[in-house]
Amino acid sequence: MSQLPPEYLDSKTPPDVVVTDMLRPPIEDPTLGEPLGPPSPDSPPLAASPDHALVTVGDSLTHGLSSGAVFRTDLSWPSLVATGLGIPGFTIPTYGGPLGGLPFNLEGVLRQLQKTFGDELNILEKVALPVALQRLGDENEDYWERGDGRKPPRVDLRYENLGIYGWDVRDALSYTAGRAAQRASATPHDDFAGYKPENDNDIAASSVLAPFGIASAQIEAAAWHGSNGGIGTLVVALGANNALGSVVEKQPKWSDVGFDDLDRKGAYNVWRPVHFAVEYAELVRSLQMIAAHRVVLATVPHVTIAPIAKGVNPEHPGQKWREGSRYFPYYIDPWIDEADFRPSKHRFITHQQARAIDSAIDQFNDTITDAVRHARREGRDWRVLDLCGVLDGLSFRRFANDPVAAARNDWQRFALPQPIADLDTRFFLSDKNGRRQGGLFGLDGVHPTTSGYGVIAQAALDVLADAGVPTTPIDFAALRGKDTMNARPPALVTAMLGLIAPFLTSFVSRR
Repeated sequence: MSQLPPEYLDSKTPPDVVVTDMLRPPIEDPTLGEPLGPPSPDSPPLAASPDHALVTVGDSLTHGLSSGAVFRTDLSWPSLVATGLGIPGFTIPTYGGPLGGLPFNLEGVLRQLQKTFGDELNILEKVALPVALQRLGDENEDYWERGDGRKPPRVDLRYENLGIYGWDVRDALSYTAGRAAQRASATPHDDFAGYKPENDNDIAASSVLAPFGIASAQIEAAAWHGSNGGIGTLVVALGANNALGSVVEKQPKWSDVGFDDLDRKGAYNVWRPVHFAVEYAELVRSLQMIAAHRVVLATVPHVTIAPIAKGVNPEHPGQKWREGSRYFPYYIDPWIDEADFRPSKHRFITHQQARAIDSAIDQFNDTITDAVRHARREGRDWRVLDLCGVLDGLSFRRFANDPVAAARNDWQRFALPQPIADLDTRFFLSDKNGRRQGGLFGLDGVHPTTSGYGVIAQAALDVLADAGVPTTPIDFAALRGKDTMNARPPALVTAMLGLIAPFLTSFVSRR
């Protein structure tokens, strides 16, 4: 139970959520200061020279989703880490499509519209825009539902990047290739108002899991690598989707009965800490049986920092709900102007709800760090990748632009490498003159740009370097050149934002 005054609290917060109002300190030591204990007799035998130097398990961040689509998987953070480790032939799934990737590439849409209309929109072009957008959406939907994207996935290559977008802890444990294939093959219907292909998550899951057999879920796929050549480093980044839906949908739905059931958990979008602990404990038991020299568990970022949750104060624009607070009174979709926001009209969560969600995530991360401590006491070389601390340290509107809140929370800025030091966590905006703000997150307001993925990759490489693994740092100047959002910002983002706001709201809600 929380000890905070009532005005800090949301009455619908479950009692096991310990609501706090101070920032969790970043984790400086990946080992948590816990020396390795004597080896556990239950540990699996390890290959002297593992065939799979890196295997990654996770959700959309690991899969490589950006601006609404998994496309450049060669620039996902696992691929960048593999490059930094000097791993040749790191195996990753790839995706095509008329827009580039699955399910719906917002950057690809803007590039094609820019080819059609140019760098600016006149009145007639604004009238024609919805028709052009509908055509692009139909082409994308047809490709994945009735065209080449509907072909069975290849089964001759078992991927080392096992990320699947949309996956939470239960999915990693129980959602098998057979289930995904069955759902992906269901007959789609042509949705005139739709843009995302039906069952896109299952198409993606099937593409990753099919090579491992119909009974394999994500964890079994990772275990296959351990049993067939062994794993050097296994990185597991799961848990964000046990909270993300609450800010995407702007309506927290706390987990209850059925939270661990694939067919029932969809009713919830943020897990109670006690439920997350149960799920994660099962995940840990499965990981303990995988033959990996080291396991790196990533903490869960505070999802309220992502630009999909834009803090606003309609009564006092630009100000927090209270001086020195981390929080704005309301969090809304980022394409809505603060001056236009009306609580009676638009979706939102309150600062009380945001605080409760962040506090639950703090407890998720207690569960994760406790798992690492316990494993190290058993002689297992497990470590922490503090993604939560990284994102906290990059938070622009919460701390970087509010020195009072930064001082009150003892905030520590995360120093970006010089070639990308001008980027920040605000919602990406650009016009014909270039990028206006943001740059670390893509157009969906949830997933990083290529530069943002570089930050995650370097954080992972730092953890491995601390473990004595030889690494080469990310070349951020070269990486920025490959980051099309920042190297060549789409000219129509700002011009189109108001015109396609209803579409964006529908799109992100069907994540």
